[in-house]
Amino acid sequence: MFYIYSVRAEYRLEPCKAALNAVRGMPFRWSLNPYMGCVHRCTFCYVRGFERRADRPSDDRYGRSIRVKTNVADVLRRELARPSWEREEVAVGTATDPYQPPEGRFRLTRACIGELARAWTPFSIITRGPLVVRDVDVLQEASARVSVTVTVSLPTLDDRVWRTTEPGTAPPRSRLEAVRRLAAAGIDVTVGLAPVLPGLSDAPGLLEAVVRAAKAAGARSVWTAPLNLRPGVREHFLEALERDWPDEVGRYRELFAGRA
Repeated sequence: MFYIYSVRAEYRLEPCKAALNAVRGMPFRWSLNPYMGCVHRCTFCYVRGFERRADRPSDDRYGRSIRVKTNVADVLRRELARPSWEREEVAVGTATDPYQPPEGRFRLTRACIGELARAWTPFSIITRGPLVVRDVDVLQEASARVSVTVTVSLPTLDDRVWRTTEPGTAPPRSRLEAVRRLAAAGIDVTVGLAPVLPGLSDAPGLLEAVVRAAKAAGARSVWTAPLNLRPGVREHFLEALERDWPDEVGRYRELFAGRA
């Protein structure tokens, strides 16, 4: 293991022993995360709850150190070649964004897409990163063999809500352009309007604006989900809310009382 430092994060280059993760209670049975940790550092990120349970930083330190699984594509190839593999759907990006900035350098997600397609394994991707359009070519190739879905996460078009709650992400309009380019390339693309933030992004006009923009960009569908402030997420989110939206703190403490 060794380290690469950037102005935003420390990249820890660490090989992995396993690529696929068994999942329970979700519409899919397997997940794949080429990185651990996320420089997007969204204030509402549910992964903070997992980090807390694993006794890792879930506060403002989260996203300052990113694990780069340098050999993940090789390990994935071996796992997909097992006789026991039944070619079930793999969800890419459930615990980290597979197209966060380090993907531009390390290209691990791109390599994993190639392995999944060669093994005739359907997959889905969820991302806030417009970098996904770089991989239109491999996504088209994969779509010719297996079911492929890309979800672009877009909770709001409101500039202030975006800047304060998703500080490390690309602007909403950049993500809409990614939707447009994926759709134009024939990729099955959806928009994830999630999480919906009470008092911040839940006004009917704000929600309608996202749906209309997603439709105009060519998204096949839009799905949504409410905010879930688990322990580890709740503490950090309320601290950020106190800083950026102090008038909303009382509402959130009432709405999410008893979940600490």
